[in-house]
Amino acid sequence: MAYTLYEKRPAVNHDRTKGKASQALEFCQQQKFSTRFCMLADMSLHSGIKRMFIWDFEKDTVILSGLVSHGCGSNPWGADATRLKPVFSNVPESYCSSQGKYKIGKRGYSNWGININYRLHGLEKGNSNALKRQIVLHSWDRITDHELFPGGTPEGWGCPAVSDNFMRAADKLLADSKKPVLLWIYE
Repeated sequence: MAYTLYEKRPAVNHDRTKGKASQALEFCQQQKFSTRFCMLADMSLHSGIKRMFIWDFEKDTVILSGLVSHGCGSNPWGADATRLKPVFSNVPESYCSSQGKYKIGKRGYSNWGININYRLHGLEKGNSNALKRQIVLHSWDRITDHELFPGGTPEGWGCPAVSDNFMRAADKLLADSKKPVLLWIYE
């Protein structure tokens, strides 16, 4: 894929992320989710920069950030055709990611990455088919720990996939959580 040398490298808007975290905390309190941490994925950002965040509510800051894939849609699997602007859908077989709030569910076996995944339960109309679509949080060995801009993160079939190292760190937090944890994918 050809990249333009003139693409401006985007930056994370920390005030926006903090605002989303504040909204997430309110949601978690109301729904009796974990108020220790949540996961936020800002899909408005170029996929070649770190746009998946683990937010620590007590410290009121990001404690881990990493790359995250989105779905390829009708584009080739594993490419980065929509690195600037993902296409979202809740339709089965669309190979798109879905926006909205998810309850991170049961830990399971994955054929990808470090062989761990977490089922995602869509909590909104725009992601209500997550279980039916087998959308899970998992790692993928094609996703690096380092930013790729102007290149993008490889695109999969709709799951939010992270690097193996990010997943190892997230798995420790998720496995220790006594309450459900929120993942919020937004644009």
